[in-house]
Amino acid sequence: MTERKAGYGQYCPISRALDLLGERWTLLIVRDMLVGTNRFNELARGLPGLSRSLLTRRLRQLERAGLVERVRNEYLLTGSGRELEPIVFGIGAWGARWTFGDPETAELDAELLVWWMHTRLDTSGLPGRRQVFRVRFTDDSRRFWIVIESGSPSVCTTDPGFEVDVTITTDVRTLYLVWLGRLPLQGAVRSGRLAFEGPDAFTRRMPVILRLSPVAPIVSAAREAQLSRLHPS
Repeated sequence: MTERKAGYGQYCPISRALDLLGERWTLLIVRDMLVGTNRFNELARGLPGLSRSLLTRRLRQLERAGLVERVRNEYLLTGSGRELEPIVFGIGAWGARWTFGDPETAELDAELLVWWMHTRLDTSGLPGRRQVFRVRFTDDSRRFWIVIESGSPSVCTTDPGFEVDVTITTDVRTLYLVWLGRLPLQGAVRSGRLAFEGPDAFTRRMPVILRLSPVAPIVSAAREAQLSRLHPS
């Protein structure tokens, strides 16, 4: 069954842009590509509510519009696609300021969060060939491992059988709040809501290794502005 595309039928650059970008999932695909996701399977895994068939259609639409080009096994943003960066993150800034409150239960996907996290690790200063981080959630029975081989991280949902360097223990909600900049990492550690277990040489460096979401600075700034309005000095 082919998808019908009605469009707005108005001769206006805003309506023309929305004809392309206003469809469900399109801007989230662009969001993920802007932060470095460029393979089909990686895009699919980072957008678990999006079917693979619809992802294929959306990528083809972006290709036809000249925003994306396929180079071998990768989908890369063109110049016009990269020009969407201030627009996408501008929407994020507006959302952080006006629509982004506490998370709803349905929004807390532990597996997706670990997947996002592994794409942001700073592995440049890690010693040795392999490092293993275990993520243990106190409110989700599943266990996750991030295995870094020669600087390249991957996510495992079954025990890879390697010695664990650091175990991260927290609940799903807390890690989301930290990852997205609503709760400072050091504050979560001091309060006991998040803990790093392992050799001091590793645990001391985890705040540097675990780089937060690209929108975390935006969310943090919006949160501070909101608190300032509520509690002016």
